[in-house]
Amino acid sequence: MSLPDGVERRAFDGSEGSWLATRGEPAYGEPVEDGWRRWNPNRSKLGAMLEHEMDAGLAGGEAVLYLGAANGTTVSHVADFAGPTYAVEFAPRPVRDLLDVAESRERLFPLLKDARKPETYAHVVEADVDAVVQDVATRGQARVAVENAAFLADDGRLLAAFKARSEDVTRDPSDVFADVLDELESAYEVLETQRLEPYHADHLGVVARPK
Repeated sequence: MSLPDGVERRAFDGSEGSWLATRGEPAYGEPVEDGWRRWNPNRSKLGAMLEHEMDAGLAGGEAVLYLGAANGTTVSHVADFAGPTYAVEFAPRPVRDLLDVAESRERLFPLLKDARKPETYAHVVEADVDAVVQDVATRGQARVAVENAAFLADDGRLLAAFKARSEDVTRDPSDVFADVLDELESAYEVLETQRLEPYHADHLGVVARPK
């Protein structure tokens, strides 16, 4: 699997081996070497998907809708290599951090919105984005993906991480993921799935395209 333009594997002082990295201003205390920021997969579901060599279909420069941006850890890396990046986050406190992250990233557009209500930001997000990246830790994660499918171009990609415990802490994660995939199939063709251990327990990474 080739990495998107703007994402490389780099060595960092004090760390063994090479790490995913993007070029940009630091956002969360991550190590920086020669302008390259280490992308920690233990703090990023998308980073974990790339570490697992999932085919995200990203080349660099894409228009991205990011659902569940939180305080900007992952979306800051995305905005380093992508095109216009719309970052949806529901909670006001993390959005304040996200605004700080966006100050040095002219292509990053924070939106204080609820990903379960795409109609509230449809007038802002451009049509036919190339990728929807989703990391929404709430019940009904598959429904969020389905309701945001309309933003994707016909050849776009959903890159989602589904957290079993957000759906039901009492059920086996494999059963939860089976239900998630069943619901996704109403709007998507699932291309690839991968559990995200050891980086994230009981998470399933999914790559899909709209039907």
